[in-house]
Amino acid sequence: MEKQTKVTGKVLLPFITFVGLYLIVGISLTLAGNDNGFYALPASVSVIAGIIVAFIVYDGSIDEKVGQIISGCGESNIIIMLIIFLLAGAFGKVTAEIGGVNAIVNLGISVIPPSLLVPGMFLIACFVCLAIGTSMGTIATIAPICVSLSEAAHINMALLIAALLGGAMFGNTMAIIADTQIVTARVLDINIKDKFLINLRITGLAVLITSILYFVLGPSVDGGLVSAESYQLIKILPYILVLGGSLLGGNVFVVLTLGIIFAGGVGVIYQDFTVLEFTQTVHAGFASMFDVSVFSFLIGGLANMVNQAGGITWINQKLQKLIRGRRSAMAGAMILPGAVDMALANDTVSVLITGSLIKDLSDRYQIDRRVMGTLMHTTVCIVQGLLPYGAQVLLATGFTNGKVSPLDVFPYHWYAYTALLLCVATILISKSKVKKV
Repeated sequence: MEKQTKVTGKVLLPFITFVGLYLIVGISLTLAGNDNGFYALPASVSVIAGIIVAFIVYDGSIDEKVGQIISGCGESNIIIMLIIFLLAGAFGKVTAEIGGVNAIVNLGISVIPPSLLVPGMFLIACFVCLAIGTSMGTIATIAPICVSLSEAAHINMALLIAALLGGAMFGNTMAIIADTQIVTARVLDINIKDKFLINLRITGLAVLITSILYFVLGPSVDGGLVSAESYQLIKILPYILVLGGSLLGGNVFVVLTLGIIFAGGVGVIYQDFTVLEFTQTVHAGFASMFDVSVFSFLIGGLANMVNQAGGITWINQKLQKLIRGRRSAMAGAMILPGAVDMALANDTVSVLITGSLIKDLSDRYQIDRRVMGTLMHTTVCIVQGLLPYGAQVLLATGFTNGKVSPLDVFPYHWYAYTALLLCVATILISKSKVKKV
């Protein structure tokens, strides 16, 4: 009878190397005053360091370990995720090139009464990010507008920036084409549309409550200070096509491809680019997803090596001692990814790292994976929007030229606090006991 090797915490050494390197370098650079901080060292390079350690500490031949990496990188969910990344990147680039983002912003400004500036900018940020699927792109587009309006209307700039961040975090949680949304659906093996509808119960209510708070507590503004620029409604239609098609159950590959073609057609007709330039824009969109694609590819290989060595089993055994039932398992879906995001300041990476553990907890305690995905995804997006050293906060406050610091927006993060409370309420009202499987 073959003797089984006892699995110990040593199997996590490659993972600890990856996270530790990323964390130590990020903290060191931040303390040293480096503007890029946590984003100076590419996450994919940290993964390579973890893979090297795995080759050193794990048993087996070189060929066996290479096979494990290839098997993990080539896992069907990883490949599906990479293709969706490419299509989402192309769609985002093409729609931005034809002026779709500016069209959404100006549509919002023209529809929302100027006297409701703060709740209005919050809702505009919600819908822009929901459409384009990137919180960074949303912030880069709307932050200069917030700063200008704040100075013209003489209202609290930190309040407007917080409203923008809240809207961007909502959109990042709910956007069909957001990379973290795609990763959440793939690692938990759930349908994006179904997860979207369940997630909306929490984030939709949070948006409503936050809008009311901004309306009641926010300042009123003279309508003459806010005016929309001209826009073409047809340039918003590609977003509606993709969002509507996805919610109606359309295949995500088909929906995104049709969205790219439709947006490209609009761009050619309105002479935003030629057909050749359209193809170059599509390629530029593919290239924009290079970093997240390479990281996802490599982390798939590392995760498989750790799993084959018994790392996931070891973690689950330890979790069983801490998690006693359904509610604590659901709390784990918030705490584990949230803690990782606080360490790494990267919501997509955090979901990739913890997703398989959350999936195991869902199955063991018979909890709907869509609910667990909602708790996980909502939490990491909120944490990402709160982190003073997170890319989103740094970008938004960077537009203020030192007038607003990352800490200044904390008192006004009403969407983040409301959404977190609703996540906790979801856990508290759930059934406390269930037969484990």
